[in-house]
Amino acid sequence: MLTITNLTYKIGGRTIIENANLNVVDGWKVGVVGLNGAGKSTLFKLIAGDLEADGGDISMTARHRLGMVRQDIPETDTPLIDMVLAADTDMAQAWHDAETETDPNKLADIYQRLADMDAYAAPAKAASLLTGLGFKEHQLREPFSSFSGGWRMRVALAAALFVEPDVLLLDEPTNHLDLEAIMWLEAYLAEYPHTLMIISHDRDLLNKCIDHVIHVDKQQLTLYTGNYDTFERERSARLGLQQKIFEKQQAQRAHMQKFIDRFRASATKATQAQSRIKALERMDLVDAVIADRAVRFSFPNPEKIPSPMLSLTKAGVGYTPGAPILRNITQAVGPGDRIALLGANGNGKSTLIKLIAGKLEAMRGEVFRAGKLRIGYFSQHQTDELDLDKTPYEALFEMMRRKTPDIKESVVRAKLGQFAFSRDLADNRIGSLSGGEKARLLFAFMSLDAPHLLLLDEPTNHLDIDAREALVQALNAYEGAVVIVSHDPTMLERVADRLWLVQGGACTDFKGDLEDYRKFTIDSRREQKREEKKQKSLSAAGPAPVEETKKAAPPNKSRTQDIEKKIARLTQKKESLESQMAQPSFYTDGKNVAGVQRDYDSLVREIEDLETLWLAAHES
Repeated sequence: MLTITNLTYKIGGRTIIENANLNVVDGWKVGVVGLNGAGKSTLFKLIAGDLEADGGDISMTARHRLGMVRQDIPETDTPLIDMVLAADTDMAQAWHDAETETDPNKLADIYQRLADMDAYAAPAKAASLLTGLGFKEHQLREPFSSFSGGWRMRVALAAALFVEPDVLLLDEPTNHLDLEAIMWLEAYLAEYPHTLMIISHDRDLLNKCIDHVIHVDKQQLTLYTGNYDTFERERSARLGLQQKIFEKQQAQRAHMQKFIDRFRASATKATQAQSRIKALERMDLVDAVIADRAVRFSFPNPEKIPSPMLSLTKAGVGYTPGAPILRNITQAVGPGDRIALLGANGNGKSTLIKLIAGKLEAMRGEVFRAGKLRIGYFSQHQTDELDLDKTPYEALFEMMRRKTPDIKESVVRAKLGQFAFSRDLADNRIGSLSGGEKARLLFAFMSLDAPHLLLLDEPTNHLDIDAREALVQALNAYEGAVVIVSHDPTMLERVADRLWLVQGGACTDFKGDLEDYRKFTIDSRREQKREEKKQKSLSAAGPAPVEETKKAAPPNKSRTQDIEKKIARLTQKKESLESQMAQPSFYTDGKNVAGVQRDYDSLVREIEDLETLWLAAHES
C-alpha cells in the first residue's frame, strides 16, 4: 500500500500541494488527473523521491518495488532488446553471477533463482513488449543510438513494463505513440498485475485502464472510485451539491443579518440579536463553487464552395526523386467531409497531409484544388517556428496587418479571444506559454482566412482533456471540411465520419469504425508475427529437398517429412541434455553449466519454431 499523510510541497512562494492525504491499495489502477500546472507530475516526483517534501510523509510497503519510465537514458550502442533485459537489474545480476560463479552449490541456487524469475522466457517477453510498441522484429538487435527521441521513449516505456514493478508510475505514456501502439498499450495496462498510477490526457485510455481517479486540484488530492467518465459525473454532482449548500447558507445568513440589523438597538430584542450574532460567527461556511475557467474556441465558417474542393488522381508523393512513399492515390474531399487518416507511424500520413496542403508536389498523377479553395494547415512542429520573444498579440497583429494595414487592436484581440486568449495571456511572451497555449495560437493563425479545409496533423499532443473537448466542439461546429491525424481515439470517434487507411504505400477507404480498426490492427499484428516466425523457421530448417524423379512426394508433403525428421533429431539432443542436467555431478563445473543451459534454451526455441512451421506446411 502507498500512503500519503499531510503532504506539503512548495516551489518558491507557491504552494503546489498542502496537507494532502491519500491511500492507494495494492492492485489499484489509478488515473491522476487535473489542470496543467496543478501538480500531477510533481506528485509523481515526490512519490519517487526525486523531490523532497516540505512537510508530511510518503510511505510504501518495504517489499514493494517502484518503477517509472526513465527520461535520461544515455547514448549507447546497446541493442534494443538488451536495453530492455538490462532494466531488471536483479535478473541481470543473476545471469552475471551464473557466468562467474564456480561453487556448484551456489551455482545451483543461482539457476533456481533464475527459474523463479522466469528468466528463460525473458527475451521473448522483452521482444513482445517492443513489437507491441511498434518496433519490427529485425529492429530489436539494432543499436539504441540509431533511433530518434520518440522511439527511444518507447524503449524506455518497454523497459519499465518489462520490470513489472509493484507500483508503476506512468506520466503521459502515450505522448510518443501512434494510435496502433496506444491500442496495444491500453490492452496491456488493463491487465497489468500490480498497482498502476498513470497521468494522461487521453480519456479513452483512462476509461479502459483505470478503476480509481486521484484529482489534483486546489492543492489537494481527492480520490474517486471508477473510471474517468465516472469521476466527471461524481465531481459534477459533488460541486452541484456544494453550490446548493452555499446558496442555502447565504440565504440563512441574509435572514439572520436582517434580524440583527433591525433589532440590535431594541431593548426587548437585544438578547435575541446577540444570540444570532454568535450563531453567525459559529456557522461552518461552505465555499461557493468557482468553476474552472473552461477553454472554448471556434473556427470561422467559410463561404460555400463546389464539390469536390480537392481531388487526387493516381497521385504519388515522397521526398526522394523516383522513390515515392505513397503511390496511385485516388481520393476526393468535399465540403463538410470529416476524414481521419489511420496507419502506423512511418506509413506516410503526414506526407499525405503535406501533399494536400501543397507543402509537397506530386511526383506523378494529378492534384486538383478548387480555384477559391483556402486551406488551414496545423502541424505539431510549427511550434518550433514561433518567435518566442513576441507576444501572441504582436505576432497576430503583424499577420493581420499584412492584409489589412489599418487593422484595429480590438479586432486582433477579438480573434485571440476566439481561441481562449485573455488580454493578459495575449500580452505574455510566446516563450512563456504552455504547449497547449502555443497550439491554440497556431489554431488562431491557421484560421485567419476562414479556410474551407482544415488539415490537422497531431493537434492534441499538448492539449489537456478540457482543451481536447473544446477542440472537438469547435470542429463539430465548423462547417468546412476536416482531415485529421491524431493518436487520440476519442477525438477521431467524435469528429470523423470517414476513415482513410494509409498503409503499404497506398491510401484506401477503411470500411468500418474505430472499433473495427482495433480488431484489424490486432489481426494484422498477429499475422505479421506469424509470418516473421515462419520465415525465421524456414531459414533455420534450410532448403527443402529437391525432387529427383516424377514419383517424389508433393512439395508440401516432402516439406513436412523433412521438418519431422529435424524435430526428431533435435528432440533427441534435448532429451540427452535433460539427462545430463539431471545428474548430481552436473553443477560441479560452472562454465559448463552455463553453456549447457544456453544450448538447451536454444534447442527448445528451435523445436517450437519448427513445430509452427510444420503446422503451416501440414495445413497447406
